[in-house]
Amino acid sequence: MFQTAQSADGTMIAYEKTGTGPAVIVAGGAFNTRMSPGALVPLLASHFTVFVYDRRGRGDSTDTQPYLIAREVEDLAALIDSAGGSAMIYGHSSGAVLALEAAAAGLPITKVVAYEPPFTAEENGPGSLGWADEVRAATDADDRDKAATLFLLGIGANPDGVAAMTRQPWWPGMLAVAHTLPYDLALVGDGLVHADRLGKIAAPTLLIDGADSPSWAGTAASVTAGAIPGARRLTLDGQDHNVNPAALAPVLIGFFA
Repeated sequence: MFQTAQSADGTMIAYEKTGTGPAVIVAGGAFNTRMSPGALVPLLASHFTVFVYDRRGRGDSTDTQPYLIAREVEDLAALIDSAGGSAMIYGHSSGAVLALEAAAAGLPITKVVAYEPPFTAEENGPGSLGWADEVRAATDADDRDKAATLFLLGIGANPDGVAAMTRQPWWPGMLAVAHTLPYDLALVGDGLVHADRLGKIAAPTLLIDGADSPSWAGTAASVTAGAIPGARRLTLDGQDHNVNPAALAPVLIGFFA
């Protein structure tokens, strides 16, 4: 059963909490809802009170236009208030960028773990996100199939693999949140790590990438860690962008504890 927290602009953010102990918020990336962390939640719940939530516009959360990154940071502020006034945070992909932005904005976040924030321009050049405009145009036209397909191709998915995804029973679930893909694109921005902003993060921070991920992931983790005072970087052997909860959980437990 989900609960709701009211963000500063009136948006209602749906969340669930599991376990006992210090609060840990899980921020998902593109196509994710509060259900997406799946098996990670029970692995953490014996150590922490785990908060999973629907980012605005997804699942049972409402939405308010126009979209601004600052509004998503305010959503996290509302969740932190519901968690008792402070929390640790784990973010995956664009959710990792959101976690870092929230920490940089001065929210009462005591520790941050960011898994593969997609700052791909550090690897591929600042023009590498040109496809993002096509995704935005498709969402403006309410063509969710096209938006989702263009997004997946833009982040490097194999065309045959994307075609296979469209035939899977979970594809409609991805389309249900595809209208929020411009939110993920806004978080990534120009794809560059902006040290002037991330350098404001005071909370202990861990950047993680997978050894089997594309090279941009390691570059992004390294550059991001270098921009944040005292941040550490860890590469998980045998993992890629879809990290295995069984491999990730011990790292999160060790860092957060």
